[in-house]
Amino acid sequence: MTIRIVLADDHAVVRQGLKMFLGLDPELEIIGEAQNGEEAVKLAHQLHPDVVLMDLLMPVMDGITAIGRIRKELPDVEVIALTSVLEDASVVGAVKAGAIGYLLKNTESDALCRAIKAAAQGQVQLSPEAAARLMREMRQPESPEPLTERETEVLGLLARGRANKEITRDLHIGEKTVKAHVSNILGKLGVQSRTQAALHAVRSGLIPAADLAKA
Repeated sequence: MTIRIVLADDHAVVRQGLKMFLGLDPELEIIGEAQNGEEAVKLAHQLHPDVVLMDLLMPVMDGITAIGRIRKELPDVEVIALTSVLEDASVVGAVKAGAIGYLLKNTESDALCRAIKAAAQGQVQLSPEAAARLMREMRQPESPEPLTERETEVLGLLARGRANKEITRDLHIGEKTVKAHVSNILGKLGVQSRTQAALHAVRSGLIPAADLAKA
């Protein structure tokens, strides 16, 4: 099955480069290009891509605002922040807005292709540098509601980068049940994304930091 992608970057040369090497992978298809966050939101509504690759510093509407809009209005569309910026506020802002991944533009093309495929499956993708900043900056949820034993198992697998189908297989439960557990986990922890939930799993000692999903 082809993964349908929208590119959002205000630099045409960056979009051309991404199109060129992502187009070499038969499993990936570029279905739209946006040069600002507002266009990215419109295209996401029109085209319903699997993944949006989102630059953060763009005119009209910045990437973080666009990520928040897409995740709120189109929760089935995953967004990866792909940026040259590694400032704490940007990393935290993108993840709080609901980005499933945060990668730098110096990421190798093979690693980016793998990250897109993983994101389409709902797997958390963070560059090691971004993960380190997030661990330092993201606050723990204040007195979160306790998770059930099964929810704790699901959270541990999610934080290790497992997709829903893999969690289904590992725990011998249905995919709809996994989705329900993930939704409950996010609600109880008071977070918007699987990425934030994964960071909570490390902070609370459920899994070691070394096991946190990385691209």
